[in-house]
Formats: sequence, C-alpha cells, structure tokens
Amino acid sequence: MRLTHFGHSCVLAEIDGATVLFDPGNFSHGFEGITGLDAILITHQHPDHADPARLPALAEANPGAALYADPQTAGQLGGRWTAVHAGDTFAIGDVQVTGVGGRHAVIHPEIPVIDNTGYLLGDPAAPARLLHPGDSLFVPEQPIDVLAIPAVAPWMKISETVDYLRAVAPRVAVPIHQGIINDPATGIYYGRLREMGPAGTEFLVLPAESGTEVS
Repeated sequence: MRLTHFGHSCVLAEIDGATVLFDPGNFSHGFEGITGLDAILITHQHPDHADPARLPALAEANPGAALYADPQTAGQLGGRWTAVHAGDTFAIGDVQVTGVGGRHAVIHPEIPVIDNTGYLLGDPAAPARLLHPGDSLFVPEQPIDVLAIPAVAPWMKISETVDYLRAVAPRVAVPIHQGIINDPATGIYYGRLREMGPAGTEFLVLPAESGTEVS
C-alpha cells in the first residue's frame, strides 16, 4: 500500500493496482491536476472534505473514476455520484470497499447530525487493510491494519482521540484532519497519540504530498 497525504483528510491510496482519492477538501492542497484515478470517495458534505470549488474539475479530469459519497452528499452532487450507506460493499478493480459508520460525530447538540460514510478498503480475505473514518470515531469489528485517524477536530478532544486509537488498535495509525491548526501545534496532538497509543501500533506521520510505502 502506498499513501500520499495532501493535507487535512485528503489521502491518495494506491492499493492492489487501484488508485483511490479520499476527501479532497478546501483545507487540502496538491491534489489538483491528478488524473488516472480509479475512484474518488467522499465521507461527508463539509467543504473541508468535499471542496465545492475544486471537486467538479477533479471529477471532470478523471472521467473513468467511480464517484462515491455518503447519501446526502451524493444527492447534493448528483450526476455520476453514487450513494454509499453503511454496510454497502462494492469493488474498485481488485479492491473491496465497505461503507461503515453512517453518521458524523456530534459537534454540538444544537447542530443537526449529518451523514458520514467511512470506508474500509481491502479484499475478501482481508477486508480491513485501510480505514478512513471521515469525521467519526467509528470502531469496526474487524482488526484494522492501517487507520487514518482524525487527530484534531472541533467535535473531539484529545482524550477521545487517544481512546479511539486504543479501541481500534491498528497496526499503523496515520494522522489526518490536522488542517484546522497551525503546523507547530501538531506536535501536541501527535505526541500524545504516539505516547499514549496502544502497544504494537506504529504512529506514522506522512510527509506532505509525497508517497509513502506502508508495509
């Protein structure tokens, strides 16, 4: 598996011959101009995960890409976008994708909770090689190999992040969703996750816009 982080929650995953881009949002940079994608997966409608200004051009530049999103976002975008509910399973080439979760984390009781579909990528024998949960703390039943873990969020405090990492206990944890803070502050969050994560979990910070083999 090869992962490239374009900032915040935007991750390019190259796995088993398939090239999949998650959540190209307005806090992410460097994904513009990518072509040859097999799929674009959107977890939810917030602009930091689905940039309304750049997403249409990205989809147009990748006419062969399958376009998937949570039900609300798919309905808003229309066209080629297909809704993915929790429990849905489909294939992108040789990669099996399973929709999980279904709801965004609660930001505040007075703010309506929206759809949020997380995605498990793998194959029938190992269906959970990669989990991108979007804006949720969804804990799957399956053991997770690589977890893209939201590190900083308006809907989450650091103790919840640590507890989530411990609950999932992946082999590798890759921090995402850091675009809401200045770079010097990431050390506060990353340091706690690295120090307090479960034994046996590697905490791996991906370099910006540079592909990294995760094995």
